[in-house]
Amino acid sequence: MKNVAVIGAGAMGNGIAHTFAQFDYKVQLIDISEHSLKKGMTTISRNLDRMIAKEKISEEDKQRTLNNITTYTNLEEGVEYASLVVEAATENLELKLKIFRDLERFCPDDTILATNTSSISITQIASVTSRPEMVIGMHFMNPVPVMKLVEIIKGYNTSQETFEIVQKISEKLNKIPVKVNDYPGFVANRILMPMLNEAIETFYNGVAGVKEIDTVMKLGMAHPMGPLQLADFIGLDVCLSILNVMYDGFKNSKYAPCPLLVNMVTAGKLGVKSGEGFYDYSESRKAEKVSKQFL
Repeated sequence: MKNVAVIGAGAMGNGIAHTFAQFDYKVQLIDISEHSLKKGMTTISRNLDRMIAKEKISEEDKQRTLNNITTYTNLEEGVEYASLVVEAATENLELKLKIFRDLERFCPDDTILATNTSSISITQIASVTSRPEMVIGMHFMNPVPVMKLVEIIKGYNTSQETFEIVQKISEKLNKIPVKVNDYPGFVANRILMPMLNEAIETFYNGVAGVKEIDTVMKLGMAHPMGPLQLADFIGLDVCLSILNVMYDGFKNSKYAPCPLLVNMVTAGKLGVKSGEGFYDYSESRKAEKVSKQFL
């Protein structure tokens, strides 16, 4: 299984493509936007340069990795010979269902269809294909080249054979795969997102400021990054989407997004990606100017 198609050239997609290519898989990186593909390849190149600076890889390793990646704007062409597809598009159900309907038509019959979704039901995604036994969740953590964990989520009909193949592939990428069943948020986000949401509620209720909340969690709980900074890094729109999936799935108010989070996303304050979230990244990512106008 050496031909891997990755759909989406954003932060997760280019990280997944980088990782497979570094381990000598032939990668077809697919995105409808040529600009996104160029930006994704630039990111991969820069990340490889960082690895060279840390003496983890050589310049030859970098060139080999880049040479293993071919970009496509046409989905049908990109997946024509794929043995494995990893979908890493925006966390939007309708978009993912459309992509998997197209993959059903374009991919060889023996292609395994994986999704990097962080919360959406694998069973629901698989339901639009005629091969639900070959549909699986492969949830990488960001930044993909660095983080070891891969949540492998079995849908209701995912076969044991598919699971074992994806598990072995993850191990070949020097990742640690963890088997997870198909429930909203899986494990990582079912635990993480309520914590981030509670941190936002704590700020919203005036208990403490952004910097203070993050400092408490870093110094008091030994977290490498405070929850509000982490939410900015993930993307506040992504956090909101995951919380909505969990709230809809469990019908439990403890997963209801904080009104402040909803307002910030509506206003386009999405964190690092937009230049402003709980911190101001417009001039420097180390700036600590808090967005207070939404209170």
